[in-house]
Order: sequence, then C-alpha cells, then structure tokens
Amino acid sequence: MVAQAYLEDVRHQFHGQKSLAEKALAQVADEQFFAALDGESNSLALIVKHIAGNLKSRWTDFYTSDGEKPDRRRDSEFVAEAGDTRASLMERWEQGWGTLFGVIDPMGVSDLERTVTIREEPHSVLKAVNRQLAHYAYHVGQIVFLAKHNAAGRWQSLTIPRGQSETFNARKRSKA
Repeated sequence: MVAQAYLEDVRHQFHGQKSLAEKALAQVADEQFFAALDGESNSLALIVKHIAGNLKSRWTDFYTSDGEKPDRRRDSEFVAEAGDTRASLMERWEQGWGTLFGVIDPMGVSDLERTVTIREEPHSVLKAVNRQLAHYAYHVGQIVFLAKHNAAGRWQSLTIPRGQSETFNARKRSKA
C-alpha cells in the first residue's frame, strides 16, 4: 500500500535528517558552533535552537492544537541568550526530535487524512508532515554547509566523498 510505504519512508527521512545534522555538528568545536559568518547569518547554535523550537511547537499535541503554540517565541530562536550552551541547545534538540518521533512512529495510514492546524490554517496530516520534512531538510542543509565551512580541512564527508562516485557506484554494482 502506498500510504504505508510513505509512512515508512517519511520516518526514515526524519531519522536521516537528524542523523546527518548530528554527524555534521560533531565535527565542529564549541566556538564554531556559536560562530556566524556575518551579522545577517545564523550560527549553527541558532539553527539548532530554531529547529528545536519548531519541533516542540509543531509536534506537541499535534492532532489537537495549532502547530504554532501560543508560548512559542520564534524570534528568540534566532538570538543567542544567556544560558544557551551547546549542551542545553542539544538537549532541546533531542527533546524536539523525541516529540516528533512520538507522533510519527505510531502514525497510521488513516491518520494521513486527518486535519491539523498550523498558524490557523488547516492542513491534512500528509501536507503537514511534508511541510515539516521540507523545513527540516532546508535547515539541515544549512547545518551541513556551515559545519563543513567551519571544519575546513578536518571535514569528514557525510555521504560519498568528492571524487569517489565511481568507486561507490562500482561497489554498489558488485553487490547487486
């Protein structure tokens, strides 16, 4: 069934996005975690903070309340505040992803047709899930870019290393 395959894939994709970001973040020191490229750019810390805030807001009481919670202070997610340490932000990150997986993991095919609300706008669950997957992938791309920039010569590729596509493809063909 297509809907069941979709749910399995979307779970895999969310776990993959989280893992990709964490592997990138693991390659930067604390000072790089908080560094911004310029005054208009977000640091890795602020992107983590924003994703954590979005995860908590969107996935808490997913089926029964608006995904934009009244107590969310979105603008503050883009400001380094006293008490924002790498450990505290990564704890919020874990809690946020835990909230998402607490909804996505038990989600069934019939849930995809339910309606949820995000910022006063009705969405099918399918639409809301796709919206969030795209949002997180966008920010995980930023995390990977910034981490790679900051790690520079120490960067360990998260996918197929540059110049290794043919070797990777040959390995895959030999296993087929």
